[in-house]
Amino acid sequence: MSTHAAPARPEDHDALGVREYLHLVWQRIRGGETGILPVLGGFILVSIIFQVLDQQYLTAGNLINLLVQSAVFMLLGMAEVLVLLLGEIDLSVGFVAGVSAVVLAWLAQPQVGWPWWATILAALVVTALIGLLQGSLVTRIGLPSFVVTLGGLLFWNGVMLFVLGNGGAILIRDDVLVQISSGTLSRPVGWVVMIVLVALWAALMWRRDARRRTSSLPAPPLALTITKIVAAFAGGAGLILLANADRGIRAPVYGLPWVVLVVLAVLLVWSFLLGRRRFGVYVYAVGGNAEAARRAGINLARIRTAGFVLCSLTAGIAGIVYASRLRSISTSMDGGTLVLYAVAAAVIGGTSLFGGRGKAIHGVLGGVVIAAINNGMGLLGFSAAAKYVVTAVVLVVAVTIDALARRRQSG
Repeated sequence: MSTHAAPARPEDHDALGVREYLHLVWQRIRGGETGILPVLGGFILVSIIFQVLDQQYLTAGNLINLLVQSAVFMLLGMAEVLVLLLGEIDLSVGFVAGVSAVVLAWLAQPQVGWPWWATILAALVVTALIGLLQGSLVTRIGLPSFVVTLGGLLFWNGVMLFVLGNGGAILIRDDVLVQISSGTLSRPVGWVVMIVLVALWAALMWRRDARRRTSSLPAPPLALTITKIVAAFAGGAGLILLANADRGIRAPVYGLPWVVLVVLAVLLVWSFLLGRRRFGVYVYAVGGNAEAARRAGINLARIRTAGFVLCSLTAGIAGIVYASRLRSISTSMDGGTLVLYAVAAAVIGGTSLFGGRGKAIHGVLGGVVIAAINNGMGLLGFSAAAKYVVTAVVLVVAVTIDALARRRQSG
């Protein structure tokens, strides 16, 4: 009987690689790098609780409605992430979104007659200029972002009231603008869009991991990369199946809402900018240690100003979605509550209040959790006061987790 060991098979090396990688991930989690696990766990827990209390919660109609409801929260959450990463804050995003909606609705009136694409462009340009103004006050003069954007909250609220008048409103009658929130893809197109998007994401991830392996850098084992791709296709298929189910009451309603693609497009752009471009590296550097970033030659004023511009621009997109969903904009818009939800969405999703840690996806996940709480408590008939209390508790828990994680990392 031969005493030589049998040659190692490729699958043995692959399995060993998976174990080593999972062990490395576990060590990082124990060290405080929890990533999106807390918010995912929170969302699952919230969903289970509300489903037990109301069997309508996890129906296709309510889940798709939840995505539409959370779109504004997700967009504002991503807007806030862009400044929180820099160690700053923007308290004006709620009413910046309102200004965007006012510009859009006013220019889309029949007597003004701007085409839909021009009204969107104008709204985004105005909000970007607002971000440039507020960012310049913070970076060029040295005013605290809290004070500048708190003043912005009051000022832009006043601008809205001045344009709309007390108790006034502007209706949106343009079909394209209305379809942003209420329109849906046809069933076949929904499948095509899902397959194309997931395939594109899978190709980019495969290419990134392959490059890291060939460069002898830490990378997920091949088996885990394949598992992620399969899980992404399964998740996308589940979403399309939910969206394609008839959720109408008086008339058939089905298909993936357009607004989901709007949120996804913003998420992909900001994720690419923060994760794959030099600007993103600079943002994390400034938020992590501004003095070290300055000594490394990074223009702090330029990066911070750009962060405020992108924050206001994203808030402008949220304002367009808000106006599209309500088919109007009025003085009843509560921008103060929206900004609180924006900060809460970013922090609940996993972005650090101390700067230097967070991703665009955190604003999306936090926005979904906030919408899930509002949606579930609405189904159960709870008051607005109860919704605020529960959201506040979730926010405090998220900040506590962040503080403990930082303490564990520094220890």
